[in-house]
Amino acid sequence: MAVIVALGAFLMTLAGGWTAQRVTDRRHLVLGLAGGLMLGVVGLDLLPEAMRAAGDEVFGVPLALLLFVTGFLLAHVAERLLAVRQAAHGAANGAPHATGYGAPHATGNGAPRGPGNGAPHEHAHRAPEVGLTAAAAMVGHSLADGVALGAAFQVGGGMGVAVALAVVTHDFADGFNTYTLTSLYGNARRRALTMLFADALAPVAGAASTLLFTLPEEPLGAYLGFFAGVLLYLAAAEILPEAHHRHPALSTLLCTVGGVAGIWLVVGLAD
Repeated sequence: MAVIVALGAFLMTLAGGWTAQRVTDRRHLVLGLAGGLMLGVVGLDLLPEAMRAAGDEVFGVPLALLLFVTGFLLAHVAERLLAVRQAAHGAANGAPHATGYGAPHATGNGAPRGPGNGAPHEHAHRAPEVGLTAAAAMVGHSLADGVALGAAFQVGGGMGVAVALAVVTHDFADGFNTYTLTSLYGNARRRALTMLFADALAPVAGAASTLLFTLPEEPLGAYLGFFAGVLLYLAAAEILPEAHHRHPALSTLLCTVGGVAGIWLVVGLAD
C-alpha cells in the first residue's frame, strides 16, 4: 500500500516541477511561493516531527535543534566557499564581479548592461553547484518521506493514511522547490529536469525499501532536524531575497504568506 501511495507522490512531485517551469514570466511570484512553502515545511512539519522523534539532549540542547543549527551553518559555509571559489575563478579569467545581490553592472551612461551588450547573466556569480547540492538535499528529503510513509503503514492503517496525505500533498511543494532551486543558480533546464525526476522517484524508492526493514525513529528525527536547517537557510538567505529583489510587490509577499498557510492547512488535515 505504501508503494502505491508513493506513486501518487511521484505524480505530485512532477506536477510541482511542471508548475514551476511554466510560470517563468512571473518568476518573482514563483520564488515568493517557493520561499513560503519552504518556511512552512520547516517550521510546521519538519521541526515538530524532528523534535518528537530525535528525543535526546546534547549538553542541554535537544538533538534535533542542535542538528537544525548545524544544517543552517553548513549550508551557509558551503555557499560562501563556493561563491568565493567562483569569484576567484572569474577574476583569474578577467570576468567582472557582481555589484550587488544579483544586480547588473552599469554601462558608461549609467544604464544597466544586459546580456545583449556583454554583461554576464544576473546570476552568473552564483555557483551552479549550490543549486545542485540543494536539489540533492531535496531528493534526500523525499527519500526520507518515502521511508516515513512505509514506516507509518508498518505502525497501522490510520497512521499510514495521515502520513500519506501529508507526503502526497507536500511533494507538490518538493517538486516545485527542487526545480526552482536547481534553475535559480544557473543550471541548465536539462539538469533541473533530471533533479526533478530524481526527486519524484525518491519517495517510491524510500517506501519500497521499508518492505525490507523497520526504520528506527531517532535517526530519522535527527536527519529531519538537520535538513530543516539547510532548508531554512536556502529560504531565508536565497529564495526570499531573490523574490523581492526586482519585484518588491505586495503580490510576492502574499504568495509567501499563502505558501506558509498552505503547508499549515496540509499539516492540520494530516493531524
